[in-house]
Amino acid sequence: MVQKAKILLVDDRPENLLALEAILSALDQTLVRASSGEEALKALLTDDFAVILLDVQMPGMDGFETAAHIKRRERTRDIPIIFLTAINHGPHHTFRGYAAGAVDYISKPFDPWVLRAKVSVFVELYTKNCQLREQAALLRLQLEGGGSNGDAGKETAGLLAELSARLAAVEEQAEALTKQLGEESADAAVVATAAHLERKLTGLRRALDALEPGTGGGSPVLPAQN
Repeated sequence: MVQKAKILLVDDRPENLLALEAILSALDQTLVRASSGEEALKALLTDDFAVILLDVQMPGMDGFETAAHIKRRERTRDIPIIFLTAINHGPHHTFRGYAAGAVDYISKPFDPWVLRAKVSVFVELYTKNCQLREQAALLRLQLEGGGSNGDAGKETAGLLAELSARLAAVEEQAEALTKQLGEESADAAVVATAAHLERKLTGLRRALDALEPGTGGGSPVLPAQN
């Protein structure tokens, strides 16, 4: 059974958190509330999240400052952040959001269907990435156990094929996400986020290709997936 992904909702207004929960409940994932930037950072110390929905206007530590702290931490720097704001000060305000590390910037009131669709893409990528890590761990055990012939060899080959297929599915999702982000914004921060994901997938693909019979690649260590 696939474990549910966690989505962090950060807003100082309870009614906004309630509205977000109503919109995202259809995704059937675990929704975690945070009523301030400080509370969000505390939650990120112990839990892994697929995506963060972060309100910009908050008393004390605002969304921009919160995002800056998130991106400085090695554990959390790669978590996608979607900024939500009730006001729009123009291109400069939007650029500040992307510069802070956001992958998207949505003004309120927003279309519930659009927000749900955007979040679902990141949840899907997160879920597949978790599955890849589990498969990679099993593959490492097979390789370390010397399963190179007989039934053990067949099991290893089957596991490698399944891992490759799962990776292909993630690559397809990443390609669709890159296309979607490219159509919506040419901002450098968005492009960099998509490029980072592609580099991680490319590294894993190369490691898997090296394990294919006849490549002479030996038993390389599969790259860690954050």
